[in-house]
Amino acid sequence: MALPLRTSSYLHSFRASKETPTDTRTSPPPTKALKFPPRLGPLFWPWEKVKIGPLSVSPMGFGTWAWGNQLLWGYEEDMNNELQETFNLAVDNGINLFDTADSYGTGRLNGQSERLLGQFIREFPGDKRTRDSITIATKFAAYPWRLTPEQFVKACKSSLDRLQIEQIGIGQLHWSTANYAPLQELALWDGLVAMYEKGLVRAVGVSNYGPKQLVKIHDYLKSRGVPLCSAQVQYSLLSMGRDQMELKALCDSLGICLISYSPLGLGMLTGKYTISRLPRGPRGLLFCQILPGLEPLLSSLGEIAQRRGKTIPQVAINWCICKGTVPIPGVKSVKQAKENLCALGWRLSSDEIDELESAAMESPRRMIQNIFQTR
Repeated sequence: MALPLRTSSYLHSFRASKETPTDTRTSPPPTKALKFPPRLGPLFWPWEKVKIGPLSVSPMGFGTWAWGNQLLWGYEEDMNNELQETFNLAVDNGINLFDTADSYGTGRLNGQSERLLGQFIREFPGDKRTRDSITIATKFAAYPWRLTPEQFVKACKSSLDRLQIEQIGIGQLHWSTANYAPLQELALWDGLVAMYEKGLVRAVGVSNYGPKQLVKIHDYLKSRGVPLCSAQVQYSLLSMGRDQMELKALCDSLGICLISYSPLGLGMLTGKYTISRLPRGPRGLLFCQILPGLEPLLSSLGEIAQRRGKTIPQVAINWCICKGTVPIPGVKSVKQAKENLCALGWRLSSDEIDELESAAMESPRRMIQNIFQTR
């Protein structure tokens, strides 16, 4: 499916789709019309915005874990030109949320993702208003030497220096230390409060927090007059389960936006890989353990994608959107950005969602959780 490179083109396509609905999906055979149940909620297009605390962001963001990571994603510095093009295309088409972290990057490239994002913002060829609307959500690692709020504030200032921006959109704790260093946890929370009070970040969030720890930090920040706006967690058809659904319900009750990372299961939900065709490196070892049991889910994704005139990744990402989350699939090429953008502007039906979730429950193995994920 060809992707328009400008918002105006998207608007034209949207208007045309009102007159010719089959433009956005594969035309059904003339002898048997396909009927889809009513949609569950509103469509989202890239230029439409959702609220994360005080921020207005696109209904899908892009993750930048791969920008600087050589071990898992094979980053090389000669990729930078295409990464700039990828960033430009995303912003041109309404995406204004980019997720990163101060730990993203391998070895000497530690922090490279933030540096590249800052460079790409400065070199974006569009107008200033569009550039100013870009929201950076970065995560601060709970390194063992970050033992005081002041050290956490220093980490935030270092991220600002790498990004070369005046204020971070969402400052996030990358993980909780409750599992192994509970005494460090309060210092990290106070660090979030300090960076918010100093105006270094517009909003604060957490990552890899389970329901129990989420309630604790939410209540603590509230007592300090700081709203918790987001919780980032691994959330996909490959990792769905009781804990995932419990956390989503809790976020809804507390007014916290759930940001779903790894919505494609590190690539397992793209349909690109099989046991005989695995990615290189550590991902290949993981994939060979999980892929053999994914046939029901991948088959269901493929059937829905074919009916819809979409691709398997677009269906998997759209499921996350239908569940009320803001997915942040990773991108490292123009091709991936184009494909991911086409996950917006349509919506799975309730029957299709049930079909996918039923197939997901048949998988004997789930995606492994982040080692820092707490209860």
